[in-house]
Amino acid sequence: MIERQEEPEQIEELAEEQAFEDVLRPQKFEDYIGQQQLKKTLQLAMSAAKGRQEPVDHVLLYGPPGLGKTTLAHVIANEMGRTIKVTSGPAIERAGDLASLLTNLEEGDILFIDEIHRLPRSVEEILYPAMEDYVIDIMLGKGPSAQSLRLDLPKFTMVGATTRFGALGGPLRDRFGLIGKLEYYSPEEISQILTRTAKILDIEISQAAVNEMAKRTRLTPRIANRLMKRVRDWAQVHGNGTIDATALEETLKLLDIDEHGLEAADRKILQLIIDNYAGGPVGIGTIAAASGEEKQTIEDVYEPYLMQIGMLARTHQGRKVTDKAYLHLGVKPPNNSSQSSLL
Repeated sequence: MIERQEEPEQIEELAEEQAFEDVLRPQKFEDYIGQQQLKKTLQLAMSAAKGRQEPVDHVLLYGPPGLGKTTLAHVIANEMGRTIKVTSGPAIERAGDLASLLTNLEEGDILFIDEIHRLPRSVEEILYPAMEDYVIDIMLGKGPSAQSLRLDLPKFTMVGATTRFGALGGPLRDRFGLIGKLEYYSPEEISQILTRTAKILDIEISQAAVNEMAKRTRLTPRIANRLMKRVRDWAQVHGNGTIDATALEETLKLLDIDEHGLEAADRKILQLIIDNYAGGPVGIGTIAAASGEEKQTIEDVYEPYLMQIGMLARTHQGRKVTDKAYLHLGVKPPNNSSQSSLL
């Protein structure tokens, strides 16, 4: 297997970005903004589990990237007063890798698996008895002389996160007692997150800049915090360090982010469907091939938000651009277009 080697600059940048996110990550439910219904469900289950002095049931979190699935996993661990072990589906390549993780857990620990839909099937099957009965079966030897050894595990809580709920097999989904979908945030909630971020980072920012920035963040906390970081850089280099309307406007121009929070890649996909396929419908594979983007990237990153704001519709024949997207791009909608396609 060939492993991709990151350049030193890339490694440093990724480490800096991770450190930035860790500083801003809420540790308790009271600091976690948004997702009110999901928080109530989790808090109820956790309070009951504490009363019974047992681990909380296994939790599956799903939704578009950047909405706070990893943060919620850490909040669950902190609220339960337990240690969290973090890994991801692509990192667990063999059954032995997962067995090693499971056997090193302590009673009540939280095992968080990000991108759980990318677990190999052979690894996934080990999770079934581990989650249900807290045991794993390990094969010793090969061929006719192979023997199965059953090991008991401490009672733990599995927290899985995925951007592709439909890609999870039914047997794995059914073993989660709590399943929660993270929704896009409202502009008001994003404004609260930006205000909190500015306070933590000791940044001076006007309320007008907060409100306008909230409209440009794709209703996603991760993007909101990253945009805050970029505007802070502009204000530091070209301004007086305070984030105001001018600093925000110039940063948005630099990053090519429009009033709906769309970036160049979003507009490229919409324009491609309009120019090459008469606005659709067109298959996702065709869009991926024509745009040079990975199919999964389009489905997980671009498409959910474009559908959320009503610029892209998903039909049984394929993806179709709506009148709202035509108007946003300054293109006259075709005569046979209908506002009924808006989501």
